[in-house]
Amino acid sequence: MTDKEQEEKIEQLQLLEQNLQSFLVQKQQFQMQLSEVTSALENLKDSKKTYKIIANVMIDAKKEDLEKELKQKKEMLEIRLKNLEKQEESIREKSQKLQKEVLGSMK
Repeated sequence: MTDKEQEEKIEQLQLLEQNLQSFLVQKQQFQMQLSEVTSALENLKDSKKTYKIIANVMIDAKKEDLEKELKQKKEMLEIRLKNLEKQEESIREKSQKLQKEVLGSMK
């Protein structure tokens, strides 16, 4: 492998690592949102009167509607998390393969 090819592979590896970091940040944000939605659903079970915040205004909301909305949001977050995890795994595999190529060519 020429020096130029090796430099290109190192740049690709750095880009993959940056992408991986970006995915990890997104994943963390989705996990936090999922935790909040799950907690809200748990708290909703014991509530008799429910409210919803829209544009910094708290309004009365039907418990059933709120529960349905939160369940949909939870489902969407779970799907997004699964997709991110698949993409993360794919990037990890590419990164590991590229890293082996670069290290192998240095020997």
